[in-house]
Amino acid sequence: MKTSTFALIFGIAYLAIGLLGLIPATLLPPPIDAPPTRFALIYGYFLGLFPVNIVHSALHMALGVWGISAWAQRTSAAIYAKAIAVIFALLAVMGMVPGLNTVFGLMPVHSHDVWLHAGTAVIAAYFAWWHDPAATSERRRAAMDRRQRMTPIARERRFGLADRREGFGAMHPA
Repeated sequence: MKTSTFALIFGIAYLAIGLLGLIPATLLPPPIDAPPTRFALIYGYFLGLFPVNIVHSALHMALGVWGISAWAQRTSAAIYAKAIAVIFALLAVMGMVPGLNTVFGLMPVHSHDVWLHAGTAVIAAYFAWWHDPAATSERRRAAMDRRQRMTPIARERRFGLADRREGFGAMHPA
C-alpha cells in the first residue's frame, strides 16, 4: 500500500469518526468520574468507549479532510503521515498523564483514546518513515529504462568522442 492510499483510508476513517462524534445518538453520557472539560458541548463517549467532545470531533474532521487532500495530491501524503504520527503519539502520551488527559481542558484524550491514538501513530510512522515502495519502484523503473535505452559505445559521443575508451585527456593533451 502506498502512502497516498494510507492517507485516503485514514482520511475517510477520521472524517467519518469526526462526523459521527457530532451525532448525539452515537454518544453515551460520560461517567461521573470522567475528567471535566471546558467544552462540554456534545461531550460523551462515542460508542460507549471513546471520549469525545466538539473540539475532539473537529480535530478528527480536520485531519480527515487533510488526509483526503493528501490522497488527491493537493498536499504531500508523506508530510501528512509524519504529522499524523507526531500528533497522535503526542495525544497518546498526553492521555496517559493525569493532568494532561484533557489537553488543558479542551478535549478528552483518556481511556480507550490512548490505545487508538497510539495505534494510529504507529501505523502512520510506518508509512511516514519506514515504508517507501515508490522509491523502490522508481529505482526499478529507472534501471529498466536505462537498459532499454542502451546504445553501442561507438554511437554514444560523450565529450564529442567517437569512443568512450579514448578518454577526455586524449582530446586535450597536457
